[in-house]
Amino acid sequence: MKSRLARYAVACSIAAALAGTQAQAGAPPTPHPVAAIQDTETPAQRDARMAWWREARFGMFIHWGIYAVPAGFWQGKPVDDAGEWIMNAGKIPVADYKKFAPQFNPTQFDAHTWVSLAKAAGMKYIVITSKHHDGFAMYPSKANPFNIADATPFKRDPLRELADEARRQGLKFGLYYSQAQDWTAPGGAAMGGHWDKAQDGDFAHYLHTKAIPQLKEILATYHPDVLWFDTPTAAMTPQLSSEIVSLLNQYPQLIWNNRLGGGYPGDTETPEQHIPPQGFSGKDWETCMTINDTWGYKSNDTHFKSTKVLLQNLVDIASKGGNYLLNVGPDAHGVIPAPEAERLQQIGHWLDVNGESIYGTSPTPFADAHGSFSSSEKDQDGKPRWIPVWDWRATSKPGKVYVHLFQWPSKSFHVDDADIQATGAYLLADPHHTPLKVTQHGKQLDVQLPAKPLDSIDTVLVIQTKS
Repeated sequence: MKSRLARYAVACSIAAALAGTQAQAGAPPTPHPVAAIQDTETPAQRDARMAWWREARFGMFIHWGIYAVPAGFWQGKPVDDAGEWIMNAGKIPVADYKKFAPQFNPTQFDAHTWVSLAKAAGMKYIVITSKHHDGFAMYPSKANPFNIADATPFKRDPLRELADEARRQGLKFGLYYSQAQDWTAPGGAAMGGHWDKAQDGDFAHYLHTKAIPQLKEILATYHPDVLWFDTPTAAMTPQLSSEIVSLLNQYPQLIWNNRLGGGYPGDTETPEQHIPPQGFSGKDWETCMTINDTWGYKSNDTHFKSTKVLLQNLVDIASKGGNYLLNVGPDAHGVIPAPEAERLQQIGHWLDVNGESIYGTSPTPFADAHGSFSSSEKDQDGKPRWIPVWDWRATSKPGKVYVHLFQWPSKSFHVDDADIQATGAYLLADPHHTPLKVTQHGKQLDVQLPAKPLDSIDTVLVIQTKS
């Protein structure tokens, strides 16, 4: 997210969630009011529950709601924030914001098209907003009338259609739900504070009469594989959070992230819009990122990352043991913007050939950090900025190391810290797997390469090893 306010929201959400993780690292840990599945399951049970997610490596995030109607503009002027934050950034009154709902009629929405795009891109799961911070539910909710069935002319249930289509095509299905922030429900939290008296009320009352009932609805109706919380705020106390945990415990195979609040670490770390320099050793983690600069649709945001950048991000994340949750922001007609779809299709073409080097892989076996911390530049947290070097990365499986060559070496691939025993090598995109000459002296390893790469973005060198 670009604006100061949005960055603040992300920082607060991650800090609140991390507090629980960090507290558990000390001695003694603070017990949760209600034990979550992460508190009670064995390591073997956790491994089994997380297995498909760890195998997947690549998923589609979808931010879609009535914020696609204004598309980044309020009263004829652009609002400087992500599309889904327009109500907060523009300080739009509740009554005025709700007028966007009757204008939301996405007749071009087609679940088959969206899921087919995700599958063609090589994505293995989908996570879509069921309710974002604006409080609008993208499904027919009995708990609150501000939803797609009661407040729009569309009437259909896109979540039902997507859940069914995802499972038909073999993809896992997940839901995002904003449990704390709700800018249209009395008592719902709002980063930066309320700006309309219609928002005032008791947070616990909001949680008990809207958020928890809607969470019950989406869990029982769609049986998601993933539940993605966001921006817990200080209002999500351990006691209130534990009421949600009691509900989550009824779905023992559910995977949920570290943004619930109340000190509950969840299953996954969630760096946003950046890739951690070393990942999160020993933890499951997932970088969520936009293709342009917004999550929800903005008609004037054409700052799309190139296919090269997106693909190298995917590889970089996999080399550190993480997943890449890449966002699309459909418009008010129900169409995923063409530049986003084109880039996903291009990534899919590469994965059709090289997917073996991404899915189900483990981190790099090499010590090269591929970057360094700047001595002069700072990141948004005031810490030294990480400057990556986009030369190559590596992923691994038993018996194989996959070296992703972003820059083609002149004659050979060379490393000085090869703590492996190489037995052979070939290029993954070579259909004949023509053997390449391998020379190893201790930890010094050289693989002779042909004159030109097989792929302009990432040619994958497979090094066969003794397990």
